[in-house]
Amino acid sequence: MEIKVYRKNESLYIKWLLSKFEIKLSDITGVLNDDTYSGDEKSAIRIGFPYGNTDRVVIKTKTESYIIYSSIDGLKEKILSYLN
Repeated sequence: MEIKVYRKNESLYIKWLLSKFEIKLSDITGVLNDDTYSGDEKSAIRIGFPYGNTDRVVIKTKTESYIIYSSIDGLKEKILSYLN
């Protein structure tokens, strides 16, 4: 099952399987690609299957970090477009 990322009002929503994450857009401090296998942040919240996917997008907020494992092309750019 693929990860769904969308914006609603002033929040970013990430939906995967039975989990749903809400991140306030104002709390996001950075969005970047991660070339490591499991991510540099050991305490990050991991979303998606870490194997078989090419893209690892990290969303950093004021309090948490999220690593999204996905094969969605342009996911980082899509998330960045929601911040503008």
